[in-house]
Amino acid sequence: MATGQLHIDLDAIAANWAALDAMTAVETAAVVKADGYGLGVGPVARRLAQAGARRFFVAIAEEGATLREVLGPGPEINMFSGHMEGDAGLIHEAGLVPMLNSPEQAARHRAALPDAPYGVQLDSGMNRLGMEPADWAATRGTLEAGPLTLVMSHLASADDPSSAQNADQLRVFREMTGGTTAPRSLAATGGILLGRDYHFDLCRPGIGLYGGAPFTDATPVIRLSLPVIQTRPLGPGEAVGYSATWRADAAARIATLAAGYADGILRAISGRAQVFAGDIACPLAGRVSMDLMGADITHLASCPDHLDLICPAQGIDDLARAAGSIGYEILTALGARYTRHYTGAAP
Repeated sequence: MATGQLHIDLDAIAANWAALDAMTAVETAAVVKADGYGLGVGPVARRLAQAGARRFFVAIAEEGATLREVLGPGPEINMFSGHMEGDAGLIHEAGLVPMLNSPEQAARHRAALPDAPYGVQLDSGMNRLGMEPADWAATRGTLEAGPLTLVMSHLASADDPSSAQNADQLRVFREMTGGTTAPRSLAATGGILLGRDYHFDLCRPGIGLYGGAPFTDATPVIRLSLPVIQTRPLGPGEAVGYSATWRADAAARIATLAAGYADGILRAISGRAQVFAGDIACPLAGRVSMDLMGADITHLASCPDHLDLICPAQGIDDLARAAGSIGYEILTALGARYTRHYTGAAP
């Protein structure tokens, strides 16, 4: 089979959620945007609901509608993008809760769905989404009088505990929300790890559920195994791949793997990452191309039928460092051609 095998441990995702939940004394939601961070929102969300998650967060209304089909009635589904033009139908039909990011979104939502619940997102210093202090001050009275379910903001530097921006945003968030009767939320995965001052009423982990930094104690979630299509011997000086970027110093054996950048494997790992035969590392040889990549297996006793790109020996953050990227991109770039195998699936 010339298709990569992506093994996804749903019990590990549930265990990571439970571990993060145990670090707080407040409610723990789950962020499942971008198709469950690339791992499949259906199996992921069902398993998290089974573990105890009752609030979920997605990016946009379309993701929310898909998630509602997965979860059915009951769990609360929030959308970070708020109420965009044309979203009213999906919000109403799927029972979604938009996080309103501006007075314009607030007016749109209240006009289209006057009795429908909503949250409010505030900008505490990231300058990405959310109401500025003046906008919140001007609309706060009206918004707090309605079915307001949550007031939230997002930390920009929570993955760096030494960053002064964390304390600055905490101060601003407290100032903006002082006296509110609605539940408050500031912490995602990194914010949970910063400690109790950041937890408020609700935490909403994302990347930590899927085994990524900064939750360094996370249980690994995925293994990506790539089939070997062909092996060949090389003599000294022979090259591998486009532009001959890798040459054999001595006699070598090269395995050609059935995966490339069309499968979400970033070209930037060329010559920098490795694949694994069990716990034995095999360096990549040559450039990652669209559908193929090479690995030096000279030191293996036999030719394997597959090699692992993501495994306990090389997690998503290890691979991200090789690519000059982050674990989020490694996960969400995973391609559609992989055959996905789920263990620990919810009934």
